[in-house]
Amino acid sequence: MNIKRYAGWLLALIIISPASQALTLAEARSSGRAGETLNGYLAARQNDRETQELVNRVNAGRQQQYQRLAQQNNLTTSEVAAIAGQKLVERADAGEYVRGINGLWLQKQPQ
Repeated sequence: MNIKRYAGWLLALIIISPASQALTLAEARSSGRAGETLNGYLAARQNDRETQELVNRVNAGRQQQYQRLAQQNNLTTSEVAAIAGQKLVERADAGEYVRGINGLWLQKQPQ
């Protein structure tokens, strides 16, 4: 492989890598960077740009879904979000963090 071809591949990897390394919701929850809350929204536990962008993106999508479900079921968006929040907290995997009613982060323990 000549130097030009090698440099081309290296450049392609550098350009592609940031997109392929974007933080996922599962990674954020399992690593403790973000956790579920009873209000139905994801919250950042780590204050960095990547985590905050993920939290904002996930919560924007949830807000839209909650609004849609609220309109279909004659509920408020807050009511739908609270129902979803309860389920999300209950379904969190062992080791993931959830924020309790007291506002403190708790790490879910194995059942």
